[in-house]
Amino acid sequence: MILLGVNIDHAATLRQARYRQAGVAMAGNIEPDPVALAFLCEKAGADGITVHLREDRRHIVEQDVLRLGAIRTTRLNLEMACTPAMTAFALKLKPHSVCLVPENRAEVTTEGGLDVVKHRDKVARVTDAMNVAGIKTSLFIDPEPEQIELSAKLKVPWIELHTGAYANAYHGAGRAAEFKRLVDGAQQAHAAGLVVNAGHGINYVNITEVRTIPHLHELNIGHSIISRALFSGINEAVRTMKRLMNP
Repeated sequence: MILLGVNIDHAATLRQARYRQAGVAMAGNIEPDPVALAFLCEKAGADGITVHLREDRRHIVEQDVLRLGAIRTTRLNLEMACTPAMTAFALKLKPHSVCLVPENRAEVTTEGGLDVVKHRDKVARVTDAMNVAGIKTSLFIDPEPEQIELSAKLKVPWIELHTGAYANAYHGAGRAAEFKRLVDGAQQAHAAGLVVNAGHGINYVNITEVRTIPHLHELNIGHSIISRALFSGINEAVRTMKRLMNP
């Protein structure tokens, strides 16, 4: 069975659209509360909750993450940049897992995978620290052979294949080529002993093909689920995605 991690960042995006100036202290007292949403996601069948604490705190803020971290029934996956400050925060928080991602203030959402080859030393420092602390580390990478090969050498247990290029090409001529890259990447990663996760741009249409990528352990999905929940509620949105993932 493929597991579902629900990214709740965009619930916080909606909150911050009106209340960003209210201050961090108000994070749990104004609507919508992403932590309350996390409970509903889990009740609907989500296997974990993913949040990205960005440098500019554009959506999720520290109080959100600390509240989630205090709920030990929640399998929390913290997406984070490879910085000393975020490393220290994660080591104090001790989430179930961290996913190292690239971060660009100009982007609306994460675009493209982490360049592990270019940032090898930085990634290795964070990975080593998490391994010592017993926190599982995943690297959010494009399905490129050199990125996967180095990820295995750095002794991370998991990778998360970036499915954004495939999602963007889904209705175009490049779809088959992008899907093949994902399949090849998953097979290479599995052969190297890595657990294969995937995420970005997965929705209720392309999931029927995404789920056929070999060796998938978990999919992290946010925007599409939150968007559907606006119309049908989070219970239906999560349950339907899980059903489509595992028919």
